[in-house]
Amino acid sequence: MYLQLDPERIGATAERLSRRISERFPDSGLAAVSAELCVLARQTRQQALQLARPNWPLRVVLWGGLLALAAIALVFPVSIRVEAGFGGVSDLLQGIEAAINNVVFVAIAFYFLLTLEGRPKRSAALAALHQLRSVAHIIDMHQLTKDPESLLSSGVDTTSSPRRTLSRFELVRYLDYCSELLSIVSKLAALYAQVLNDSIVLNSVNDVQNIAQGLSAKIWQKIGIVNDIALQGERRPG
Repeated sequence: MYLQLDPERIGATAERLSRRISERFPDSGLAAVSAELCVLARQTRQQALQLARPNWPLRVVLWGGLLALAAIALVFPVSIRVEAGFGGVSDLLQGIEAAINNVVFVAIAFYFLLTLEGRPKRSAALAALHQLRSVAHIIDMHQLTKDPESLLSSGVDTTSSPRRTLSRFELVRYLDYCSELLSIVSKLAALYAQVLNDSIVLNSVNDVQNIAQGLSAKIWQKIGIVNDIALQGERRPG
């Protein structure tokens, strides 16, 4: 139970987080992003189940092709006959060269057939991971203008300055929600690594997780600054 990620629990966590965000910041862009992430979590669950399911008709055809190639590879060397004399040796060398070429061809055919089932699954997983990578950057865009220094600044805003109406508590909650959303993105990406043992997919999953962790670390730096500002305010003499 605790050895694999549960897509159902990840989806339930994403939906609960979306409700929390909508209740705290109704009609906000972050609430809309969290709702989209819930849809993406449901799609990821369905796709992960499909990718984990073996394609038995295709596997039967593939194993039939592999057995046929193996039979050809075994029968062909037996059919080579060596005759005495110079011509026989020359024919033997040509036969060995032809046998090596056939072995290479059979090996390539083996590899092609063995990876035939995994290639469409890899393409689907990479497309989904690319979408998760985009969502991570969208979440980062929503916290981009949430500047902790605005809690201390008394300067005059310009016409293009973003609206900063959040209190210290609301700013921390907003940033924390962004970090939690990035964590959900990371876990959804990990589902593809769980169902597909493919090196290219694993590398793409690691890329998404590294992006999410890096963006989350930046968010927690902001949260740390907000907390430091709060401590400084508490230490000031009354």
